[in-house]
Amino acid sequence: MNKPIAIHHCPLSFSQRWIEYCEEQGVDYRIVNCFSTNIIDDLKGCSALLWHWGLRQPQSFLIARSIIASAEAMGLTVYPSLSTAWHYDDKIAQKYLLESIGAPLVSSYLFFDEREAREWLKDAEFPLVFKLRNGSASANVRLVKNGRQAARLCKKAFRRGFRSVPGYFYDTRRKVRNVGNLGSFVDKLKRLPAALEQLRKTRNLLPRQKGYVYFQEFIPHNQNDIRVTVIGDRAFAYTRAVRSGDFRASGSGRNCYDRGGIPEEALKTAFSIVESIDAQSLACDFVTTAENRVLLTEISYGFPRMHILDSPGHWDRDLNWHEGHMAAEDAILVDILEKLKEKEIRESGTSKSGEAS
Repeated sequence: MNKPIAIHHCPLSFSQRWIEYCEEQGVDYRIVNCFSTNIIDDLKGCSALLWHWGLRQPQSFLIARSIIASAEAMGLTVYPSLSTAWHYDDKIAQKYLLESIGAPLVSSYLFFDEREAREWLKDAEFPLVFKLRNGSASANVRLVKNGRQAARLCKKAFRRGFRSVPGYFYDTRRKVRNVGNLGSFVDKLKRLPAALEQLRKTRNLLPRQKGYVYFQEFIPHNQNDIRVTVIGDRAFAYTRAVRSGDFRASGSGRNCYDRGGIPEEALKTAFSIVESIDAQSLACDFVTTAENRVLLTEISYGFPRMHILDSPGHWDRDLNWHEGHMAAEDAILVDILEKLKEKEIRESGTSKSGEAS
């Protein structure tokens, strides 16, 4: 490979392992700052850009899609590609995208007019799940038990709106349960000032959510949901137990990697969606109905690295099981390097063909 890979480094992101992998394997790389005004010039002479963007750097939501599109226009191979991440942390975009490809999405209802929403709610069956367009780990997701609650949410959605990011002490009970031991509690206390500062920055950057209301059908009797994460031709899957006294599973911290709990339908659907939208990686969240149908609730290019590393193996596209742990960062970088190698071979062949003629 004649050109270096550009890596935007952010602590606690995939970039740390990408850098380690490049040094271990002798892959030429260059550290870049995607927030620099000179980022386009800095990418010149590079073959690829790796930028694990997301909520750790909230300002990335302002420019990430633009930088990715620009880098792709320059001919760089980018992770995540625009087709992989344009819908990231945007449940409205995901609704339209998943409906367009015929994915088995839970029935979803979106309104941009308060009067229309209230009319629909008169005949709606409760409970319903209310969601804002952004938010992770089940933040900004609520169970609406009756029309009165729905009407209050409607009124707020079309007037004052909702904060994009809940307060640090939101969901405190779950956070305390997940601490585990005294050492973890002390660590959390040490990180509290930095976490509060991060929250302040994120709240200032992201606008209030208003002018729309989004509901999904509630699928009852689920003790867990199913998370299938596809990276290239590999699917990693586990179930997530529903939180105690709650209906949400995301963020519970209670994952189970028993293969017997993963329906083939979920694996096949995840692979199919990835192929349809041309995604390099995708986490798909499923619930099951009383008739054992597997329905999709949402998708995300981003996912916790440890949940992949903890998996004892993965499935390929033919649903063959491959034993052994694998880092998500390694899987992503291996795929990028393979794509760059194929690109070099194609360009070399084209060049030789031109010389011969």
